[in-house]
Amino acid sequence: MAVLGVLTCEILELEFGHLLSMDGDVGRVTVLEDGQSARLLSRLDSQRDGHLRRVSRLDEFTPDGGSQTEALVRVLELGLHIWPKKLREALVEAAQEMSQYADALLLGYGLCGNALEAPEKLLSDIGVPVFIPMDEDHPVDDCVGLLIGGRERYYAEQRKVAGTFFITPGWSSHWQRLFDLQTGGVSIEMAKRMFENYERTLVISSPVMSEEEMRQGIREFVEMFGFRIEACEGTMDILGRTWQGAKDSLQRQQRETPHE
Repeated sequence: MAVLGVLTCEILELEFGHLLSMDGDVGRVTVLEDGQSARLLSRLDSQRDGHLRRVSRLDEFTPDGGSQTEALVRVLELGLHIWPKKLREALVEAAQEMSQYADALLLGYGLCGNALEAPEKLLSDIGVPVFIPMDEDHPVDDCVGLLIGGRERYYAEQRKVAGTFFITPGWSSHWQRLFDLQTGGVSIEMAKRMFENYERTLVISSPVMSEEEMRQGIREFVEMFGFRIEACEGTMDILGRTWQGAKDSLQRQQRETPHE
């Protein structure tokens, strides 16, 4: 059966863990095991019932030959988001490598500061279909836009309170790394200047992490900057539609491929 390759940032590790754990249409899941994939593997370990495989290099991967779609997953480092050019180059390189083993690719990325502007041109030489989370006629802006439900709701919250720092489940787990110059590119002193006019942290809850758990995760963050915490309900709808669209495409591809 077909192989769906997944390339995602650490910030969306829990969302993809949720999709891979809950989807009965997906058989074996193979994850490239490295420092970036540790939390995803931890989430999948107890939920895939023996259908989880680890590889240390992509060339160790071989399809299982079963009747179900299988997934091949690589998690890219969080620090790439600081440098759009570096993110763009790393993602294209990773997609080209993974396309040798997958029949289609799903990217857990949005525009990300225009790092992925014009993705159809950027990824035109990959050789397999590439699926990106879409907000109507354009890729989602970033992980916040993806999980808050799209640009209209994203902008509405910014209009409501211009000084808003958005927190997704991934950021509630990784916010400390914002202040590591290697991964976040910002020192605490720089951040205090940047956030001088910010007023609130908006927690975007989702099925992968409760609001209470997220509030606990960012308690030190809000105390550090003096933000008040508000919350809104997030959604997995955009990511879910992208996921389903990629699977449907693979199934059509399988039906249309002549069998010897």
